[in-house]
Amino acid sequence: MALKMRLSRGGSKKRPYYHIVVADARAPRDGRFIERIGSYNPLLGKDDEKRVQLDTEKASEWLKKGAQPTERVARFLGTAGLVKWEHGDNPNKAKPGKKAQERIAEKEAAAEAAREAEEAAKAAAAEAAAAPAEEAPAEDAAEEKSE
Repeated sequence: MALKMRLSRGGSKKRPYYHIVVADARAPRDGRFIERIGSYNPLLGKDDEKRVQLDTEKASEWLKKGAQPTERVARFLGTAGLVKWEHGDNPNKAKPGKKAQERIAEKEAAAEAAREAEEAAKAAAAEAAAAPAEEAPAEDAAEEKSE
């Protein structure tokens, strides 16, 4: 029988309260459990001592018997000094999805095209300013018409 140390939710709607329990891994989250070893109230401040209450003796007994803590319970046990807990590293979790990456690529392509068009317009304006003004032939044509 695979044992898990996990959270079992209690409390009312939008007011969560969790019991830290040892249960069979196949049992439902809020269903049957073997023993209750603590509680967790996420509504309290992080510095409040009543936020996590854990019976460390019972927890260490269950760890010796082979119970595997979930990520959140392992964090609690790590602060109690029973388990070495390290922050997980999943760099792919923060990446946007495939559609979002396509949209980002489209926006970058459109921005690059706009920059190129703006540079081309600036170059054309600079070229036109640098070229000698050809107003003289236009004036000559105006003088020829008046004669």
